[in-house]
Amino acid sequence: MHGAAHLHAARPPSGPLAAAAYAVRMDGGFPGLGTVINVVAVLVGATLGMLAGHRLSVKVRAVVTDCLGLVTLLIAILSALEVTSPALETAVGSGFPILVVLGSLLIGGIIGALLRIEERLEALAGQVQQLAQRWGGQTGSGQEARERFIEGWLTASLLFCIGPLTVLGSLSDGLGAGIDELALKSALDFFAAIAFASTFGIGVLFSAVSVGLVQGGLTLVGVTLGEVASESHIAALTAVGGLLLVGIALRLLHIRAIPVGDLLPALAVAPVLVSLVAAVR
Repeated sequence: MHGAAHLHAARPPSGPLAAAAYAVRMDGGFPGLGTVINVVAVLVGATLGMLAGHRLSVKVRAVVTDCLGLVTLLIAILSALEVTSPALETAVGSGFPILVVLGSLLIGGIIGALLRIEERLEALAGQVQQLAQRWGGQTGSGQEARERFIEGWLTASLLFCIGPLTVLGSLSDGLGAGIDELALKSALDFFAAIAFASTFGIGVLFSAVSVGLVQGGLTLVGVTLGEVASESHIAALTAVGGLLLVGIALRLLHIRAIPVGDLLPALAVAPVLVSLVAAVR
């Protein structure tokens, strides 16, 4: 769980998965090693969660979902507080960080709605769910099974792919600066995948593909372009990501089904707005 985790990134990660990953440095590995470990952690965690989920009653799974929603909300708040980052305020000026976040959400949301990102993601998830059903890994039938798969895949993918550890860890991996951040993230995602998969099933397993694509792409950016993200850019991206996580939490708690997928472009808009505001100051 990444929003809170970056507060403790300096501590060595604990647990067998994290200890093994933490011991491996880029000088003995290859660019992308941290992402490989992260993907494996999600796959193993989701598999264990699926095995445990079949043994849980509907009431217990509902309680697990509520707990995940509350914890996601906590992480979202901690991430959104990056709007108060001194680096961001220095870059755009006092009083502007909130406007940058608001502008990012508005512009990104309009772009996402015009591109129908949420609708396209749900359609893609539905196609993948049909494939998963043929493999016999999905319980339930019809619309219920489809919605459960989509919720699991989208929720887990967004949670695992949004946060400072995702960006900083992947860029550090590509720059050859080590995989410490991704080692910690792998341990956190491992336990989160167990909890999510016990409720949502195989959809969480497929979120490993999302992790591989997003973190692999960021690692490639680190390899080819070098240090591309400043501390102010990361702060803006994290704050916007925190608000997207609020949307995920509201969905998990069945308060409101906010189309978080349509808001995803805001993550790309945020660093651009920081650069534009900083340039005109």
